[in-house]
Amino acid sequence: MQTLNPSILAAPFGRYSHAVAWPASQRLLRTSGQLALDAGGDVPTDVGDQAQMIFRHFDAILAEAGMQRRNVVHLSAFVLARQDMPAYMAARDAWLKDIEALPASTLLIVSGFTRTEFRVEIELMAAG
Repeated sequence: MQTLNPSILAAPFGRYSHAVAWPASQRLLRTSGQLALDAGGDVPTDVGDQAQMIFRHFDAILAEAGMQRRNVVHLSAFVLARQDMPAYMAARDAWLKDIEALPASTLLIVSGFTRTEFRVEIELMAAG
């Protein structure tokens, strides 16, 4: 993968790249938006805990596809409130801490989710 951070742009706000390019020969993986819902139906109340759970779910999805975190080329996150951004970003940054070629990233504040206890939803794209 090639990360693209042109000098004409301001540096990214966190652990992400402005853009990522990958060879046409690589297979793409695109997830649905993932919510912090465990197999038993439980949802953590804290947004940071929700984000960490979602990233654990991504590890499982990536493994099933024969990929790893280093294959992630884009993350899209949707948080319920501006005050949820730091907890989400801390979870994202921790999940990417050992990744050198950082994915592109989008973060949006939304008005709500399908259930009131959800505070964050994340989707990813990977290539490998």
